[in-house]
Amino acid sequence: MGSENAVDILLAEDNSADAELTMRALRKSRLFNRIEWVKDGAAVLDYLFCRGDYANRPCGNPRLVLLDLSMPKVSGLEVLQQMRADERTRLVPVVVMTSSKEEWDVVESYQFGANSYVQKPVAFDEFSNTVGKLGLYWLLINSVPTSQHTDVSVK
Repeated sequence: MGSENAVDILLAEDNSADAELTMRALRKSRLFNRIEWVKDGAAVLDYLFCRGDYANRPCGNPRLVLLDLSMPKVSGLEVLQQMRADERTRLVPVVVMTSSKEEWDVVESYQFGANSYVQKPVAFDEFSNTVGKLGLYWLLINSVPTSQHTDVSVK
């Protein structure tokens, strides 16, 4: 993603308070990366696949998707399935960030290809600290493929 307009984080969150807290926590951690916030699962897919309201954006994948599970129009799990089924988005790191404590949500998230599952802390300081650590890890420490090729086979 060499474009200066490239998005580093696609934040998929229908709760405006949680979205604002997430963006504030990233700024507090000095992660001034470009963030695109979308409020429903259909918008996530439109953004990723450059269609609908995002048809004219310069295509390119975000470095990270922070994905809530409970979203209107298309659920987070459905978004995850569609991302992993398409070669253009198969390798994009996805962190499920949700308030769900349900074991089946954790299991399904990983079965559908999540890279991480994080339960949103309720307390502001803990929430801020968790999001900051996520951002630091996924944007500064983690390595992602620089190529769009996904036909790598293990030998």
